[in-house]
Amino acid sequence: MHKIAILGAGRVGTALARRALSAGFEVRVATSRPAADNAFMLQIVAPGAIAASAEEAIAESDIVVLALPLSKYRNLKPELLQGKIVVDAMNYWAPTDGTLAEFDGAASSSEVVQRFLKGARLVRSFNHLGYHEIEDAARPQGHAERRAMAVAGDDPQANPVVAAFVDRLGFDPVLSGGLASSRLFAGGTPVFGAAMTRSEMEDHLGLSSENLA
Repeated sequence: MHKIAILGAGRVGTALARRALSAGFEVRVATSRPAADNAFMLQIVAPGAIAASAEEAIAESDIVVLALPLSKYRNLKPELLQGKIVVDAMNYWAPTDGTLAEFDGAASSSEVVQRFLKGARLVRSFNHLGYHEIEDAARPQGHAERRAMAVAGDDPQANPVVAAFVDRLGFDPVLSGGLASSRLFAGGTPVFGAAMTRSEMEDHLGLSSENLA
């Protein structure tokens, strides 16, 4: 797994692009604008990333990262993501997204997105870390200050792939369970925005060592 597609070129998307490039991945970035319009911008904010259409980026990728505003998720084309490992890094922010009734229920936001993206192998991660920390907080394996990153998904084969991606980007992956468990590291929880080691996150998520990715 070495080709990454990032849909969205905001602060999270470009930070992930830079970090993935530093970790040796081939990175394609797509937005709602034509690829040609993004090429110059990427030369400045994520040198080495390839500007592409969403169709091309998805087709050429091993992992697709959703880094667009959650309110825009219905602009995605489910048929393009069928069978793809898709990382949901989006968060629901009512003050900026507006009130979206579908995200105010008991289901996690990722479960709502998964229902729309039928056939995608959705895994939630990277949502509980500030965009600036994606680069600043990354550490090599075994480092005393290496931070944990939660990973939640319903696909037993996709979860370890995303866990390996998280690890290569410089964080200790902690598998919390299925997509429903992503509520445990959503906004407003003790995990969200906190700097935790693997053992600290396990404690907060109520996990044992067998649950590690």
